[in-house]
Amino acid sequence: MAIRVMLVDDQVLLRTGFRMVLAAQPDMEVVAEAGDGAEALEVLRGTDVDVVLMDVRMPRLDGVEATRRICEREDAPKVLILTTFDLDEYAFSALKAGAGGFMLKDVPPGELLAAIRAVHSGDAVVAPSTTRRLLDRFAPILPSGGGGSVGGAAGGVPAELGRLTGREREVMLLVAQGLSNGEIATRLVLSEATVKTHVGRILTKLGLRDRVQVVVLAYETGLVRAGAGGGA
Repeated sequence: MAIRVMLVDDQVLLRTGFRMVLAAQPDMEVVAEAGDGAEALEVLRGTDVDVVLMDVRMPRLDGVEATRRICEREDAPKVLILTTFDLDEYAFSALKAGAGGFMLKDVPPGELLAAIRAVHSGDAVVAPSTTRRLLDRFAPILPSGGGGSVGGAAGGVPAELGRLTGREREVMLLVAQGLSNGEIATRLVLSEATVKTHVGRILTKLGLRDRVQVVVLAYETGLVRAGAGGGA
């Protein structure tokens, strides 16, 4: 069954370009378009969509607020934010609002298609290391976290992380540092399946949608700080 995609962008030419790329794929179908967030919410009331490609800056209702409202729905489609380097702070807000990840607007077609398939299947939309670079870039504007050191030293572990076991906090730290499941498995001498299980439990215990939000939470709680190295 084809992945049903909705394009939300106030630039008609950009939507046309994306539509042409997606139309050439046998497993994708553009089922709806909208010129801003308000129109997107209206269209979604009567259209079944799997993945929304969402612009950030749009008239009437921007992509951040539209993403927040979409993700509050029980049957919410996945949201993939389209951004540019000078809109990083907006991309961060959209990730907090529930977006599964972000891509740059000038992304090569192959990478965009891979991202759509990934988010549809529930996997990470972008490499965690990419998300971490985004967070590092504007970490000074992040809210004050729990003050814990990298790795969550005793007495500095934020309360919301208290639900996790020591191993799960260790895995969360490595996820936030940009390591893939395979890299985490190698670092901790575990099977990749075991790491995937730990990540799943972390998401469930913390009420997070995906590993992108794991990275966001790790920064906000102080588990990871901007510029921290990749060592355990």
